[in-house]
Amino acid sequence: MRKLLIETNPKVEEVFNTYPKLVRSRIEYLRKLILKTAEEIEGIRTIEETLKWGEPSYLVKKGSTIRIDWKKKKPRQYAMYFKCTSKLVETFKVVYKDTFNYEGNRAIVFELNGKVPQTELKKCITAALTYHTVKQLPLLGL
Repeated sequence: MRKLLIETNPKVEEVFNTYPKLVRSRIEYLRKLILKTAEEIEGIRTIEETLKWGEPSYLVKKGSTIRIDWKKKKPRQYAMYFKCTSKLVETFKVVYKDTFNYEGNRAIVFELNGKVPQTELKKCITAALTYHTVKQLPLLGL
């Protein structure tokens, strides 16, 4: 497997350090899944890990930004956010119906003590990281 170049803003680590221990492990799991998925996608050589709206965010050429975060207002949940003007979450709702919990057209929400459907989530991540290549395909090629 080829090596993915990760361009990381050091402030991302600062945000990770603010999460409670259990939350941090869950958010780090999502991070690893995003990076592993990006590494497996042909054509992605570099991913930018930065902050958008104070949240860890992942960007690639020809992709749509993915953000991950936990909010104190909803302490038992954490989420993966997608650009709300994209067709990503509305397509996930059609393809994966009850597999995930959703927040409007912008996020997949996870329970801290719940299980993450890894196979399906990797497909969602792939759709986001290749969005500008697949957005014209029926159901984004899912």
